[in-house]
Amino acid sequence: RALLAALLAMLLAAVLAWAAWSRYQAFLAEPLAIPPAGLVFDLAPGSNGANIVERLSASGLTRADWQWKLLMRLEPRVYRAGEYRIEAGTRPRDLLELLASGRVIQYRLTLVEGWAFRQLAEALAADSVLAHRFDLLDPSQWPLLAAELGVEHPEGWFLPETYQFVRGDSDLDLLRRAHRAMREALAEAWASRSPDSPLESPYQLLVLASIIEKETAVEEERGQIAGVFARRLQKGMRLQTDPTVIYGLGETFDGDIRRRDLEADTPYNTYTRHGLPPTPIAMPGRASLQAAARPADGEALYFVADGSGGHTFSTTLAEHQAAVKRLLERQ
Repeated sequence: RALLAALLAMLLAAVLAWAAWSRYQAFLAEPLAIPPAGLVFDLAPGSNGANIVERLSASGLTRADWQWKLLMRLEPRVYRAGEYRIEAGTRPRDLLELLASGRVIQYRLTLVEGWAFRQLAEALAADSVLAHRFDLLDPSQWPLLAAELGVEHPEGWFLPETYQFVRGDSDLDLLRRAHRAMREALAEAWASRSPDSPLESPYQLLVLASIIEKETAVEEERGQIAGVFARRLQKGMRLQTDPTVIYGLGETFDGDIRRRDLEADTPYNTYTRHGLPPTPIAMPGRASLQAAARPADGEALYFVADGSGGHTFSTTLAEHQAAVKRLLERQ
């Protein structure tokens, strides 16, 4: 009888174990109650498995049953804080693997070639995910940012590209990355500069590249425009470029440049002053940096818009005046 009782107890235990294991396997196979559109799960630093299950249960996505404890005991993991996107159809093991993977949601912000720093500041301020270390819409905050980056003025010091970031990153984090990228691109361009370049420092190259960026969006013209400016600098001629005048006018510019604007002396008016302006006027891209470093050969000293998106280049003032006349006749 004792043997029979023992056998029956063992059989019962086996049946119960099999039933429990079956329930556990069913638990692993059953998707969580994630909405069809998925959801975002923000995992706080220091969270453990119990915290995760408690939150899922409170949200009605699962039940805090013993199966979760067994899964976490059999498959221990270290969970990494951050924002995760959980898709419909996610199963318990999939979820825990995701939360341990660090594959957090990545956001993107594109810095556009030719943006002035004020435009960059507006884009950063409008981003609701980035934490804001500075009120960059307030120009009085710009020196604080410049000091953080080790520059005198933030204009032009960020490489136009698309940058990824995660929730919790700040505007300063993103700007530091863009600034490092610009320093690297600028150093590369400076190292490759033409032997007869009139530029005396990498910063002057950055300034000239910003002017080139604002003068044309036509890729094949960048080198030609750089050549005109390089020859003018070498000859001691004024650059006479409208984008610098417009930058110097600031918020007073109404979209239509006039003679009085060209005659209004500001540190950025290259019609009234020789040499380069004191700072960049925009963020130049890699192509403009390379153009400033290695201008195209030629003899042109002038250029004017041709009315079709490009420019007409001239060697003499008479040729330039004729090109200007043709442009005005088309308008």
